[in-house]
Amino acid sequence: MATSILLQQSIICNHQLVKNNLAATKPNFVEKCKKVRDIKARVAVDAMETATSPTAFPFFQTEPKQEDTPASKLELADPEFYKMGFVRSMRAYGVEFREGPNGFGVYASKDIEPTRRAKVVMEIPLELMLTISQKTPWMFFPDIIPVGHPIFDIINSTHPETDWDLRMACLLLYAFDHDKNFWQLYGDFLPSAEECTSLLLATEDDLKELHDENLASTMRKEKARALEFWEKNWHHGMPLKVKRLARDPERFIWAVSMAQTRHINFRIRVGSLVQDANMFAPYADMLNHSCQPNCFFHWRFRDRMFEVMTNAGQRIKKGEEMTVNYMRGQRNNMLMQRYGFSSLSNPWDVLPFSGNAKIHLDSFLSVFNISGSYEDYYHNAKIANEGDNFVDGAVLAAARTLPTWSEGDIPPIPSLEIKAVKTLQEECQQILAEYSTTSKQDQHILDSTPEMSWTRETAIKYRLHRKLFVEKVIEALDIYQDRILF
Repeated sequence: MATSILLQQSIICNHQLVKNNLAATKPNFVEKCKKVRDIKARVAVDAMETATSPTAFPFFQTEPKQEDTPASKLELADPEFYKMGFVRSMRAYGVEFREGPNGFGVYASKDIEPTRRAKVVMEIPLELMLTISQKTPWMFFPDIIPVGHPIFDIINSTHPETDWDLRMACLLLYAFDHDKNFWQLYGDFLPSAEECTSLLLATEDDLKELHDENLASTMRKEKARALEFWEKNWHHGMPLKVKRLARDPERFIWAVSMAQTRHINFRIRVGSLVQDANMFAPYADMLNHSCQPNCFFHWRFRDRMFEVMTNAGQRIKKGEEMTVNYMRGQRNNMLMQRYGFSSLSNPWDVLPFSGNAKIHLDSFLSVFNISGSYEDYYHNAKIANEGDNFVDGAVLAAARTLPTWSEGDIPPIPSLEIKAVKTLQEECQQILAEYSTTSKQDQHILDSTPEMSWTRETAIKYRLHRKLFVEKVIEALDIYQDRILF
């Protein structure tokens, strides 16, 4: 009996103790539950905001606005343009082809970061190119001309050293006619006779617009050479399979102009054979010229691949044009003769100074922050004033073409330098006076006549660039004489 009373008292006491503890902890427990509910509510709100944000569902995101680049204003080439190979196709990495008012060009489709080694951006297999060795016996890659075909006899009749363009024209015309050939498709992307700027296609009136009789005379001789070759080999007695290649002289002259303006002289290796060859590399022929190019050509002999590579250590931004140097160290008249264009800032153009006036070479280079040797002059922008954009290729050309003197450490005398500057400027003014129009008048003709032929527009630009170069030299001499006093 006593044991049951003690047990009952113990239970009552424990019950009371638990009750008291619950009563003491109830406010804390309720407060903690409230905090948990607040946290859950905030998490739910955050989750809802995240779910409704534009970045939550990539499928519903609007594309970011593309940054305007020079390439964005041009039309992108058809995707099938890249897939015309039969055995092996061309491959491009980080570049795209776009068509503008002046034809096709190659542009960076993404930022190309500078690397220590040159980077490949284009690969063209040998099977897609038209290639003829520069020396006899003639070797063709690919070998598409069958044994005994009359076109081979025509090619074999050409002069080995001077008629490379005639041989390339014959091979190009045959490739257009050859069944199931890559060039039957690629020919659609070549400029027509109306779109080509080669002076071989220029009329006599167009040649007069050059205001350069030496260049005009050279182009007349080149055109007569091509016509004479066509008349000799496309006569009535030739078989139809040769006649249909160039039924009229205009077709053959167009083919010669394509050979001249789009060919590459290159040394290639096929197996153990090393050949200097004239090459027509598709896709690579759409790279435009620049005196400061960001790309160059390379031959990969192990798999017979023609490569276009970027210069090591050079950054190329998205939309920037990819360029190569067609003819290093050549004047504008040579660029016009071969390719049908001139450059406003060609660093190798010259002026025919005939007097005895000379300026101090080192002082002229110092005034315009020009560094390097004669063959490799460049503008050292690191030591130039910020925002000084006067120095370009024309000023580098002035440093090469102006009569100069340099005798060790002998400094120039400012008064004699200024006198020499005045004399040289007078010679420049005489050069400008020989033209029947001014640079402003030439620019007005170009702006007011948008429908003129491509060859005439090219001829007017040639003489305009010549005048602007002379004016740039005059302006450079003004700056030089002002700064030589200090």
